Amino acid sequence: MSSTRALIVAIDGPSGAGKGTVARAVASRLGYRHIDTGAMYRAVAWKARHQRVDVADEAAVAAIGERAIFDLDDGRVAIDGTDVAKAIRTPEIDAAATAVARHPSVRRVLVARQRAYGADGGIVMEGRDIGTVVFPDADVKIYLDASPEERARRRAADPAHATGTTGRQLSEVATALAERDRNDSTRATSPLMIADDAVVVDTTGVPVERVIDRVLELVEKRIRM
Repeated sequence: MSSTRALIVAIDGPSGAGKGTVARAVASRLGYRHIDTGAMYRAVAWKARHQRVDVADEAAVAAIGERAIFDLDDGRVAIDGTDVAKAIRTPEIDAAATAVARHPSVRRVLVARQRAYGADGGIVMEGRDIGTVVFPDADVKIYLDASPEERARRRAADPAHATGTTGRQLSEVATALAERDRNDSTRATSPLMIADDAVVVDTTGVPVERVIDRVLELVEKRIRM
């Protein structure tokens, strides 16, 4: 693919919809940078807990985000030199990150940093408010979704989040995802929502390669414009 200008590709959607897998693959094929914004909120939440900072203390958590040095390239997730890629994928950090993400000042800090990452284009950024808040003028906007049952199955089977898929665990995961959806969709600042000009792709029962190809088709179409 070639273009006179490197594009900004925004991929939004709820947990378990396939954002991470698709965004990483699309970025790799385009030769673009990939940024997982959710990992930034998780890393800040991890840092707050590590420093025994109350995640309800908005000013203190925002200060952590302001000072933090992130390394998000090549699949790494590091904050201030500590690799936290595995440490941030736990139920405890899920809950802490949700609390952190509800703070308007934390979002302002991290959104500013995310915009800086994508200022020159050539980026595939995934999250929950990329096409609506971070880059409302993104060249390509995708909203990935899937049925609640499918998302719960994927999350329960993901070794980064769970150790198995028993009925009890699946039920717990489904409940946790429903609560996360409620929190993300009802927060006052940057709620999870579909941008008016986003293309919605339902990934329920769809092989991941087909989803990746669909997103690349949309990027190619934008490049030809």
